[in-house]
Amino acid sequence: MPTKISHNSRAVVTGAGSGIGRAFAIELARRGGQVICADINRERAQETADRIRAGGKGSAFPVVVDVSRTSDLQRLADYAKEVFTEPVSLMINNAGVGIGGKPVGQIGVDDWQWALGINLWGMVHGSELFLPELQKAGRPAGLINVASAAAFSAAPGMAAYNVGKAGVLALSETVAAEVRGTPVKVTVLCPTFVKTNVGTDGRITDEAGKIVDVAMKWIGYSPERVARMTLDANDKGRLYVVPQVDAKAIWALKRHFPRSYGAGAGILNRIVPQHDPIGSTAKVGA
Repeated sequence: MPTKISHNSRAVVTGAGSGIGRAFAIELARRGGQVICADINRERAQETADRIRAGGKGSAFPVVVDVSRTSDLQRLADYAKEVFTEPVSLMINNAGVGIGGKPVGQIGVDDWQWALGINLWGMVHGSELFLPELQKAGRPAGLINVASAAAFSAAPGMAAYNVGKAGVLALSETVAAEVRGTPVKVTVLCPTFVKTNVGTDGRITDEAGKIVDVAMKWIGYSPERVARMTLDANDKGRLYVVPQVDAKAIWALKRHFPRSYGAGAGILNRIVPQHDPIGSTAKVGA
């Protein structure tokens, strides 16, 4: 039987200090992998590594990385070569931050640059620097990018987030076409709500944060469930992972009934609050 990408992998996970990233790292270790747990927060990265070591399977290597910095991703790539001695076989670009609650014209250039630096450029850096390594892995290899249903839903008050995630979707589709027929498989994850700290760690207005909290409580999937689904999909060479029913409905509506989708988005724009002051500063790894 051919080797599965997620089994006994030499993996790098960004944003591994919490949420989906931590779930990816722990699940990969459970499947026998060596995992570099990269996060901007040293304590969170270390905690993930400690949990992996306590589980008794796989191995973990915590490292501090700011994915918005090209130099940090180059340092991460160099570190992976030292740790694994063989090329990385699985790269998971997961680090991301939440931002929302203000319409275009009130977001501010600084917040645009902050959000896109992490949510989009972080994925570009990871893909550009690690894809050559994946192609040299000598075994089935994978690139997983964590986007969001925001990539195709374009909810009002979330422009900076939507644009970044739409870019991740486009990046993933492009790379998938470019590596077709090779041992490298690309998967892009597009969930709606996952039970993580993205709502509390992001630059999200108070009102928008309340909406996110309620949605996570009632329809959010656990990070562990989403991580398992995504790894299994990458093993099978599936490009898209749209886990929840609500995400699937939005995906289908926009693709097949664009006029109805547009009308619904207009209604949503009139009912979603958008004018509260910005809250806390985010930490990468949501």
